[in-house]
Amino acid sequence: MNILMVLTSHEKLGNTGEKTGFWLEEFAAPYYAFLDAGAEVTLASPKGGQPPLDPKSDDEDAQTDATRRFKDDRKAQEQLAHTHALVEMHAADFDAVFFPGGHGPMWDLVDHPVSQALIASFIESGKPVGAVCHAPAALTGVKTDAGYLVSGKRVTGFTNAEEEGVGLTDVVPFLLENRLKQRGGQFSSGEAWGPHIEVDGLLVTGQNPASSEPAAEALLKLLRS
Repeated sequence: MNILMVLTSHEKLGNTGEKTGFWLEEFAAPYYAFLDAGAEVTLASPKGGQPPLDPKSDDEDAQTDATRRFKDDRKAQEQLAHTHALVEMHAADFDAVFFPGGHGPMWDLVDHPVSQALIASFIESGKPVGAVCHAPAALTGVKTDAGYLVSGKRVTGFTNAEEEGVGLTDVVPFLLENRLKQRGGQFSSGEAWGPHIEVDGLLVTGQNPASSEPAAEALLKLLRS
């Protein structure tokens, strides 16, 4: 199995002057789920190189077994520091693609033409696409012959209530729950901050950081089926 993971390159949290990026748990948990399943994992980002880490995801209270494993894993750190440029990636070289969240994707992966074309190519080739937390934003602009990719699909992502809970409702460029619904997605959610995933055909989405490992496992299940 060859799995591509696409991380954000965006580091500015709107006009707040604060930093954002990818969420460590949402990268680390799927990364190790894939590796432990015997997959080869390739990392990419729009700009290539070191993707920005949301500093809040590095706080002590945000740490998990997966993030602690990453902090002791020099090989993984080196791989993350040298992600490939997204433009160099081709769906034909992989069996699946997975997008970790963090607020960064809300800015640089929403309307990114290379990302959109890549996602469409995976789907058209019958290959699974996964995204967790804010990363389903990358799915919302993707179109197929039938219209928006998420239209009519069971999907989830970071909810309006969770965005309000972190105090960023007026900072993000849009509310992900609303955007998924506007594009025709059949949005559902579980308890705030609890694990919840949706699988519809080749599409796997997870609600929040707690959903990152279950989303990765669901993607692996699709690959094994």
